[in-house]
Amino acid sequence: MPIQKSALYSGLFPVAPTPFTDSGGIDLEGQRRVLDCMIDQEVDGICILANYSEQFLLTDEERRLLVDLCLSHVGGRKPVMVTCSHFSTRIAMERARYATERGASLLMLMPPYHGAGLRVDEASMIEHFARVADAARIPIMVQDAPLSGVTLSVPFLVRLAREVPLVSYFKIEVPFAAAKLRNLIEAGGEAIAGPFDGEEAITMMADLEAGATGTMSSALCPDLLRAVIDHHKAGRSAEAAAAYAKVLPLINYENRQCGLRAAKSVMREGNVIKCEAVRHPLEQIHPKTRAGLVELARGVNPLALSWGR
Repeated sequence: MPIQKSALYSGLFPVAPTPFTDSGGIDLEGQRRVLDCMIDQEVDGICILANYSEQFLLTDEERRLLVDLCLSHVGGRKPVMVTCSHFSTRIAMERARYATERGASLLMLMPPYHGAGLRVDEASMIEHFARVADAARIPIMVQDAPLSGVTLSVPFLVRLAREVPLVSYFKIEVPFAAAKLRNLIEAGGEAIAGPFDGEEAITMMADLEAGATGTMSSALCPDLLRAVIDHHKAGRSAEAAAAYAKVLPLINYENRQCGLRAAKSVMREGNVIKCEAVRHPLEQIHPKTRAGLVELARGVNPLALSWGR
C-alpha cells in the first residue's frame, strides 16, 4: 500500500537542550524539567538530539539514555522528533529503529557528510534516506543546513521526497531560506508535506510568507513565537509581524552572539536547570554576553526566564 503523505506536524518544534551537571555528566532531572518547561511553552512538538542539543558531544550510550528518558517522560503529551544523523547508513538506521521502537513520532536526518572531504553523490544520498526510512517506517525531516557543507538543490529534494515517500518534512536553514522554501513548495507540490524553517527562527516571518508551515527554533522563547504562528495561520499578517518584531532582537542576539548557549543560560536564569555549561571543546558563554542576553530576555519575558521560580 503506498504511503499517503499528510501534514501531521506543523507549528513550533523547538530543539531541547541537553543539560549537564557541574562535573560534566547528563543532568537527568534537569532534562525532565527542560521537557516540562517546553511543554508549558505551548510547543507543537519537541526535537531532541539535534545540533543545538550538543548531539556531537554525546556518546552512543548517552544518546540511547536520552531517547529513553525523553520519550518516556513526554509520554505522548507532544510528538517527539529524534535526530539520527550519521555518515554511516547502518548507524543511522540503528538510531532510527531504536527511536521508533521507543515511540518517536518522526526523525530528523542530515545528508551523509564527514568533515570537508567526505561526501557522497545524490544516488547514494537517496539510498541512505531510503534505508533509514525502511528501518523506521515513520516520517523523516531532511535537515538542510550549512553545517554539513552538502548542497541540496530543490530538484534533488523534490526527487528525494517522491522516491522515498516517508521523506516529507524539510528544515531549510540555508541563506535565502525563504526563496528556497518557496521554490521547494512550488516544485514539490503534495510531496512536500511539512516545509519548516530553522536557524533559531531568525528568518521566520519571511519563511512563513514563503509557505513554511512550521519553525524549529531553540527552546529559548517558543512561547513568544506562538503568537507569530497563530496570527499568521489565521491570516493576520500585520499582527504576526508585530509579534515577531517584539521578539526579534532577542533571537538576533541568540543567533549572532550566543548560539546553543542562549537557551541554557536563560533556562539557568529561570531555574529550569541548575547548570548552563556546554561541553568542551565548546567555549562557555562570556559573562558580558550572558548579561546582554538576560537583559534582552527580561524585556520580553519568555517563560523559560521564570518557569522554575
